[in-house]
Amino acid sequence: MRTTSSPRGATWLTALFAAAACLLPAANAQGYAIDTTDNIRASAKTLAFDLMKFYNGNQSGQIPGILPGPPSDGKGDYYWWEGGALMGTMIDYWHLTGDTTYNDVITQGILHQVGDNRDFQPLNFTASLGNDDQGFWGMTAMLAAENKFPNPPADQPQWLALAQAVWATQAAPDRHDDTCNGGLRWQIPPTNNGYDYKNTIANAIFFNMGARLARYTRNDTYATWATKQFQWIYDVNYIDHDSWKVYDGGHVEHNCTDINKAQFSYSAAILVQGAAFMYNYTEGDAATQDMWKTRIEKLTEGLFRDFFPKGIAFELACEGRQGACTPDMVSFKGYVHRWMAMVTQIAPFTRDTILPVLKTSAEAAAKQCTGGATGRVCGFYWSGGVFVDPAVDKTTGAGEAMDVLAAVSSLLIDEADPPVTNTTGGTSKGDPNAGTGSRHATEPAKPITTADKAGAAMCTILLIAGGIAIWIFMNLGD
Repeated sequence: MRTTSSPRGATWLTALFAAAACLLPAANAQGYAIDTTDNIRASAKTLAFDLMKFYNGNQSGQIPGILPGPPSDGKGDYYWWEGGALMGTMIDYWHLTGDTTYNDVITQGILHQVGDNRDFQPLNFTASLGNDDQGFWGMTAMLAAENKFPNPPADQPQWLALAQAVWATQAAPDRHDDTCNGGLRWQIPPTNNGYDYKNTIANAIFFNMGARLARYTRNDTYATWATKQFQWIYDVNYIDHDSWKVYDGGHVEHNCTDINKAQFSYSAAILVQGAAFMYNYTEGDAATQDMWKTRIEKLTEGLFRDFFPKGIAFELACEGRQGACTPDMVSFKGYVHRWMAMVTQIAPFTRDTILPVLKTSAEAAAKQCTGGATGRVCGFYWSGGVFVDPAVDKTTGAGEAMDVLAAVSSLLIDEADPPVTNTTGGTSKGDPNAGTGSRHATEPAKPITTADKAGAAMCTILLIAGGIAIWIFMNLGD
C-alpha cells in the first residue's frame, strides 16, 4: 500500500492543533450556538476543526484520502468509502462557509484515491469494492465540479472527468445482467460476499450520478440511464408503491423478491436528490417534470415520516437501541442533511417543506455536542438532547462529528450558490471517454484471500443481518 509524506510532519501538525484550539470557541453546556449566521459559521469552523482531527492522511507515512481503517485490517473503524464521504462533507463545508483551510488536504486526499485508471478503483481496495463504495467517491468528484471547488493541476485528473469515469464503469455491460430484470449488484468482484445482492444504495447512487451528469453536461444519455435506473428501483419494489418507504435490497437467486425491508435514511435521501436533479433537468417538459415533482414530494414525505420524528434525524434501522449502530450507519444523518439542503436549491418548491425540518434537526444536533475533555465532542443520538459517547457504538466518533458539521453548515444553504453546470459557470473539464478504457472491474485485481472475504463479509453481516434484527425490534417490540 502506497503512502506519501506530507511536508507537514506529525509533530508540527499536533502543535498546530494545540495552538489553533486556543482560538476556537468551545461549546458551552447547551452545545453550539447556531441562532445567527455568524454563530453558524463560527460553530461550523470549530466542528470542522474537530472533525479533521480524526483524519491523519496528510501526516507522514499515512494514506491520503481515507479515515483510519479498514476494520478487517485492524487499522481503524472505517471502510474506504467513508473517506470519500469525508472529502465530500469538507467540500460542502468550504462551499457553504468560504473557509479554505482544508482545501489542499481535500484535493490531495481525493487524487490519491483515484486509482491507476482514474476511476476510483484503487487496487489496494478492490478486494472489498462495492458499486456503492466507488459511487460515493464519484459523487464527491461530481460535487467538486458542481461547487466549483478549485480544479486540480492540469496534469491531474479533473473532477468532472472522474465523475464521468465512475458512471461509465458502472454503465458498462459487465456491471449489468438479466437477473431481477436489471440493476447493479452490490459488490463488483464476483468473489466478494454480497455479489448476489442487488441493493438500493448502489443503484440509487448510479441514478443520482446520471441525473447530475445530465444536468451538468446537458447530455441526454445520462438522463435516459437515470430514468431507467429509477424505474428499475421502483419496479422491483425497493420503493413501496403505497408508503414510499425505501427498502434495502434483495438477492438475485430469489429474483430480488426476498426484499430486506430494513430502511436506511441515506437511501431515501439520495433518491430525493437525484429526482430533484431530474426535475431541474426536465424544465420545459411539463409532463415529465411533474412526474419528477411527484416523486420528490412522495419520497420527501416518506423520509421525514420515517427518519425525522419530531423533526429530528433518527436512524430507524439502529437508533432504537444504543450500541446497535455500525460506523457506517452513524454517518448517514450528515449525508441526509447535505443532500436535502441541495434539493432546496435545484427544486425550489421544496424549500418551505425541507428547511424548517433541517433547522430543527440541526439545533438538536448542536445541542448535544457537550462531551469529552473539550466539552464540545458530538454524539449520534440527537433526539434525547444529551451527549452520548460514540464509544457506545464502538466508534471513535468521526461519523458522528461529520453528521453535526453537515447539519450545522447546511443551515447556510440559502446564502450559497446553487450547483453550476458547464453553461452556468462550471469550470471543471470533462472527458466523455473517461472510464471506458478501464479494466473490467469484475476481474479481481489480485487473488482474493480468506481475510479479504472476511473483511467484505463484515459489512454484509452488520448492514443486512443487523438491519433486519433491529427492524424486527422496531416493528414488533420486545
